[in-house]
Amino acid sequence: MTEPMTGPTAVSDKVERWAVHELALPGPADGNPFADVELRVTYRFRNRVVTVDGFYDGDGVYRARFMPDREGRWEYVTSSSAPELDGHRGELLCTPPGPGNHGPVGVHGAHHFAYADGTRYDCIGTTCYHWTYESQELQELTLEGLRGSPFDKVRMCLLPTNGMRPDRLPFVGNEPGQVDVSRFDVEFFRHFEGRVADLLALGIQADLILFHPYDKGFWGFDGLTPEQDAHFLKYVVARLGAYRNVWWSLSNEYDFNRNKTIADWDRLLQLVQRHDPYQRLRSIHNGTKMYEIFSPYDFTKPWITHQSVQHWDGGEVGAWRACPKPVVLDEIGYEGNAGRRWGNLTAQELVHRFWQGMTLGGYVGHGESFVDRETRAWISIGGRLYGESSPRLAFLRDFMAGLPRLANGDVDPARCVLHYVGDRQPASVELDLPADAEYRVELIDTFAMTVEEVPGRFRGRSTIPLPQRPYLVLRGVR
Repeated sequence: MTEPMTGPTAVSDKVERWAVHELALPGPADGNPFADVELRVTYRFRNRVVTVDGFYDGDGVYRARFMPDREGRWEYVTSSSAPELDGHRGELLCTPPGPGNHGPVGVHGAHHFAYADGTRYDCIGTTCYHWTYESQELQELTLEGLRGSPFDKVRMCLLPTNGMRPDRLPFVGNEPGQVDVSRFDVEFFRHFEGRVADLLALGIQADLILFHPYDKGFWGFDGLTPEQDAHFLKYVVARLGAYRNVWWSLSNEYDFNRNKTIADWDRLLQLVQRHDPYQRLRSIHNGTKMYEIFSPYDFTKPWITHQSVQHWDGGEVGAWRACPKPVVLDEIGYEGNAGRRWGNLTAQELVHRFWQGMTLGGYVGHGESFVDRETRAWISIGGRLYGESSPRLAFLRDFMAGLPRLANGDVDPARCVLHYVGDRQPASVELDLPADAEYRVELIDTFAMTVEEVPGRFRGRSTIPLPQRPYLVLRGVR
């Protein structure tokens, strides 16, 4: 990080590949600096040029953040509507990535993910919508829970709901009807980005939910004007986009927001795409009555990178893969004892839905909603994990990591055949194996977390005896 500069001065700095370089400059504090001053910084490495938006961080300080993706010497120059911010030049040296730094996650092939260095990324996420709004003690408890969990992504909101009365909001003010949406609360963002950095240190992606429909006019954030929406998105992307673990979820349950149309969501997604120099993963999450109607956003649109789906049936993943983008069932139901049907699944049922979706080539997200425990519902505020699904999802993660893969990320059918029995318990199943080689067959109990070999060797269409219990997977390997 460079110190504030008082004039056009060259600054030499070192930052590892895919980390954050931050430039800080003193500038005008009068008027509304969030709206009145434009700042951009253009970084150049040989013939690669990346331009990032700067942002006002209060107290007369402007910042710009940049994630270098090439090792070597970068040069940069500022341009601004404010003379004192214009024309600053400097350089940085991008060094090799440190341990555990695999770069940002992107799409691999049509239906999978990988880090920038090629390491496979198996997306097994969880949801903690407003954990960053809770007490410091509870936030630390959440981080501790995540540290020991199998989860590599957290869905989390920037904006509060109508039932919340936090001390700080993304905007200046904390009383309904008295919030100034043209100015941002820099202390809120400093805290929030600190939590994004905490997740990064744990190797966890931060899937940032930018809008949601749970305001219902209380704060007014669900009914901002197009100009106010654009002002908010530009600031958020400028401030948070350089963190390599950030994903953009434009809205949770977007179709429950009656103030916006599909055309509005199209426009806002394209705004994020336009402002984001790194093209982080982008999607939008449906909220239709999934047991009755399913009408997700059109994920074939070019500004969408992956499918973010709410649905109860992981068995539909095969059909959704007709769209050549990764399928992420971010909400498939929650383990817990909440009164609503989405929040009172048994651990067996949630684990079953994970295996159902992931053996078909999709990815599934976890949630927990126990309402009578010390820290209440994990999905809302974080805290402690009480359910039985987490260790079994760790077992699933290890299982998936050990499968042979094709170059496009799919399981190699010539070396591995999978058959998930699901919640049925037949005495045997017919397994279609290639006829040109012998296979040994393993029986995986997804809830007991055991692996045992079925006696014999098999080829072609084979009848495999089963112990007549549910939640079993057959894996045929050469």
